[in-house]
Amino acid sequence: MKGVLSSMAVLTAILVATASMAGAQAPPPPGAGPAPTVSAGNGLQRIAYIDVQRVLARSAAGVAAREQLEREKATMQKEMDAKRTELEKLRDELEKKGALLSADARRDKQEQFERKRRDAARLADDFQKELEKKESGLLQRVLQEVSGVIERVGKEKGYYLIVEKRGAGVVYAATEADLTDEIIRVYDREAGTKGKK
Repeated sequence: MKGVLSSMAVLTAILVATASMAGAQAPPPPGAGPAPTVSAGNGLQRIAYIDVQRVLARSAAGVAAREQLEREKATMQKEMDAKRTELEKLRDELEKKGALLSADARRDKQEQFERKRRDAARLADDFQKELEKKESGLLQRVLQEVSGVIERVGKEKGYYLIVEKRGAGVVYAATEADLTDEIIRVYDREAGTKGKK
């Protein structure tokens, strides 16, 4: 809640500063009529937001990153399935033939089963960590590229402020202030141009 309040305080301060900058224009020359007023529509043109989750879900680079992660996850899953099959086979042997084995042979089989079970659990944990690391790296790369696009679009369009909808604690935002789709279009266009070089 504290983060939401501080974000709202910053946004309010920027809105006030924006309004005072608009009001502090030079007076019109004599005979030019009344000074133009700043409408709510103009304020919307100076402040915008984007939804980074939507950029990651819909941009070509975000989709490609997710597909790459899914392929790697499928490869890891295949390996884990093979380990599980091996463990099930060992367990079945113990259950069916355990009574026929000598005490030493049964103990050896049991130890082998436990060792393989621990190895499989460790491998699953390693795979999970590896996937999280790769996901973080891929998403970080996409976010870094997108931040450059956001900055350029903001400068070109003359925005005072562009916030991330979820992280900024935005409680209301007009759809006209949503730049997400434009950012995705520019990002995809630039990523396509880089790919052709």
